Amino acid sequence: MTRFEIARKRMVQEQIVGRGITAPRVIETMLKIPRHLFVQDAMADQAYSDSALPIGEKQTISQPYMVALMTDLLELDGRDHVLEIGTGSGYQTAVLASLCRRVYTIERIRPLAMQARKVLDSLHLLNVNIKVGDGTLGWAEEAPFDAILVTAGAPAVPEALAAQLAPGGRLVIPVGNASDQTILRIRKEPDGSLLRETGVGCRFVPLIGQQGWQPAA
Repeated sequence: MTRFEIARKRMVQEQIVGRGITAPRVIETMLKIPRHLFVQDAMADQAYSDSALPIGEKQTISQPYMVALMTDLLELDGRDHVLEIGTGSGYQTAVLASLCRRVYTIERIRPLAMQARKVLDSLHLLNVNIKVGDGTLGWAEEAPFDAILVTAGAPAVPEALAAQLAPGGRLVIPVGNASDQTILRIRKEPDGSLLRETGVGCRFVPLIGQQGWQPAA
């Protein structure tokens, strides 16, 4: 067993199972995905630490527990058509791709999208479509989605994303101010109404876009 495999196993036992994540498929996937490939080489030894890490372009790879928690909240069954907003390093994308039928992921920063594509391809995760653009507007051409995951903090739930959720679908998103958010899970009822559930507090980078935070001047 390599040092990374040992670190990954410890990460899952202490940070994920130890904090109450029990979904077998989520745990199995977190044990499998080599998180150290999604960070800069100089930070590989920190990849399994209990923290978010910088990935360049003023963006981060989320804390492992937060990846597991938000994935668990999506309730994926292997057949889902999933939209991810904020590809970033591609680590969360890889987790989703291992748990669903197809992932459509949007990243506004082209170099991050290109690097994520490279790593995902190296892992033969071929059920991922990536595009560069404004994630707050979603991906209307591929809607509706069974699950939508937003990996950046929004001031409010973007109307475009709620509209692209299929009946029975789940949207998981951090909502709040620029430095303090709460995880929301929004479930679309058969009649189109939205049922909101409030989860844990968190802190994500801002969701920049037409229906998110406006970019700094």
